[in-house]
Amino acid sequence: MNKKGRCEKRERWGNRGQVTIFIIIAIIIVAIAFLIYSFYPQIKSTIGGEEKNPQAYIQSCIEGDIKDAVQKLSTQGGSINPTNYVNYFDVNVEYLCYTGEFYRPCIVQQPMLKQHIEAEIKSQIQDNVDACFRSLKSSYEKRGYTVDLKGGDKRVELLPKRVVATFNYSMTTTKGDVQKYDSFNMVLNDNLYELSSIANSITEWESLYGDVEITTYMTYYPDLKVERKPLGEGSRVYILTDRNTGNKFQFAIRSQVWPAGYAKPTE
Repeated sequence: MNKKGRCEKRERWGNRGQVTIFIIIAIIIVAIAFLIYSFYPQIKSTIGGEEKNPQAYIQSCIEGDIKDAVQKLSTQGGSINPTNYVNYFDVNVEYLCYTGEFYRPCIVQQPMLKQHIEAEIKSQIQDNVDACFRSLKSSYEKRGYTVDLKGGDKRVELLPKRVVATFNYSMTTTKGDVQKYDSFNMVLNDNLYELSSIANSITEWESLYGDVEITTYMTYYPDLKVERKPLGEGSRVYILTDRNTGNKFQFAIRSQVWPAGYAKPTE
């Protein structure tokens, strides 16, 4: 074969190779497009978070309400709507220990403070819990699921370093496969348990002995800041602050009050 023939043959093979490469690239592009089209709902769910599992849905729906309730309770002495309170910087702060008499130690107003706070949180979020479950059911039905939802009891617990809400609702979803969920939990990282326990201790001390030596508490709890703010007519507000998180719990006390013009004796 002469030189010219060899060049023509090489050129033909080169053109065929280019065509083959283009065909392979086209096949790859079509395959990728098919995969994206087929799995787009799952990809969208994973990346965008638009489709959540029931547990995550309830967590995101309720979490804001529990945070708001905890914040309000922490500034108002453990009550959503205080009934016996002193106003401190436009906040009604509940008396946890109170007496209306002179010379007398105060009487504890909330001996079961932890349980009282749990009940307050539960009451505050109750209506929205039902609304969130209705919304959850609706969101699944819109995606073609058959949903059987049954309501149940609600429970809120103050535990070390966290607030836990448990909703004993049952939900069954059917769309080919059947999925059943028997209870839902919502966890909020917050040390209201610790702060309210210390508040309870201070309240009991005040009911027995009068003014607490706040430095004793700060020595025992190095991460705790305790402030006592004297107000008029024998009232005072205690402010407990976690130095690490900035979380606060404040409450009021009126105890061992002396009449105007009489100085309270010092020990």
